[in-house]
Amino acid sequence: MDLFETRDETGRVTDAALPLAERLRPKSLDEIVGADHILGPGKALRVLIESDRVPSMILYGRPGTGKTTIARVIAQVTSRRFYTLNAVMSGVADIRRVVEQAQQDLKTRRQRSILFIDEIHRFNKGQQDALLPFVERGVVTLIGATTENPMFCLNGPLLSRTRIIELNPLTPGDLRIIVQRGLEEENKLSAGVTLTIETSALDHVIRRAAGDARVALNILETACTLARSKCDAAPPGGQAASGVIDLETVEEASGKTAASYDRSGDNHYDIASALIKSIRGSDPQAAVYWLGRMIYAGEDPRFIARRLVISASEDVGMANPTALLVAEAAAEAVERIGMPEARIILAHAAIFLATSSKSNSAYLAIDSALKVIGEGGSYLVPDHLRDASYKGAQRLKRGIGYKYPHDYPGHYVEQQYLPDQLVGKVFYSPSDIGYERKIAERMRRMGEGGDTEAD
Repeated sequence: MDLFETRDETGRVTDAALPLAERLRPKSLDEIVGADHILGPGKALRVLIESDRVPSMILYGRPGTGKTTIARVIAQVTSRRFYTLNAVMSGVADIRRVVEQAQQDLKTRRQRSILFIDEIHRFNKGQQDALLPFVERGVVTLIGATTENPMFCLNGPLLSRTRIIELNPLTPGDLRIIVQRGLEEENKLSAGVTLTIETSALDHVIRRAAGDARVALNILETACTLARSKCDAAPPGGQAASGVIDLETVEEASGKTAASYDRSGDNHYDIASALIKSIRGSDPQAAVYWLGRMIYAGEDPRFIARRLVISASEDVGMANPTALLVAEAAAEAVERIGMPEARIILAHAAIFLATSSKSNSAYLAIDSALKVIGEGGSYLVPDHLRDASYKGAQRLKRGIGYKYPHDYPGHYVEQQYLPDQLVGKVFYSPSDIGYERKIAERMRRMGEGGDTEAD
């Protein structure tokens, strides 16, 4: 054993010169954090791995979610030879070289191989096609890793020969486990100092990591080095010195100060409220500022996107119906793309909402209807509106007298739609703002019995 080599309680050699993220890389399926949805007990992929029937697959997920780790653990569990290529720096010649070696392994040692290709979305069509015959014949089991949606960046033949496995972003709870493991690992390698981490410092590491385990461990490793340098010399008697990783140390290690923002406390809701109220007040400058506060502090972008979708209907509403489409598209894009690029999408949506005409008529309309219903207004459907599609409906006088609007000029005919007890009741009152001005005019014409073809 040399100066840079220690062993853990299992006797495994640990190289202190390696980055913490590499030293802490799981060696078994049970050590993998955040992948229970695909690797938990009884899950299909785990069963296939443990029975050594691993299919070719594409691991799809954000950086730091464990794609490379899972591939390496699969190779270890199945005792397969593990070859790795990076699509940025490799080409068809590299693929052929690895395949030739894999064929030799199979022939001489009866050992099958896994070919892991990182950033496989970087391969062009020709390079992807070069993989097909070897995957088809089972010469290698292909495991590709990508941060891009494979349905958009991989060709059909390759997709048809692989299974798509999507990895979820690591949750704050997952990252907490990983950081604690990292701290234990660092303490094992530091013979003279035992470190602990303050709760505020741990929370800051988790926020800065934004679901990426590698980022969290890199920050922790630097913070441990800084904290040790601040410790006093070890006390006499062979006892280890103790040190604390505080918020200031983590800020220094991450190169970023912690924003005044508590994701689980009042400040969290206050800033979310300020964002929505700034949008409602049509102030794009304030909206972008409060959005930036949330992003800077590591708020879950999906939480922000959900708030924007709600605001699109509650505050913009019928004055600009397109707002809901923009907000919903932004929410979907945030799920697909992830941070840090998602910050641009969120800003796009927030600015669009803030600068849109405003109306809360949809919000008022549904609450007014729910109030009437809650006060006992659950009235019968008029007979002419009831379902008349089933046999015997006419005998029950269902649907008789219903006027089909498309048979009339302007696709409109006046008839009763509310229950008898609510005829004349108004729930929705359009404003004269934005698109809703057109709606108000159309409703006026319908009320006067005029046609609606002007729309």
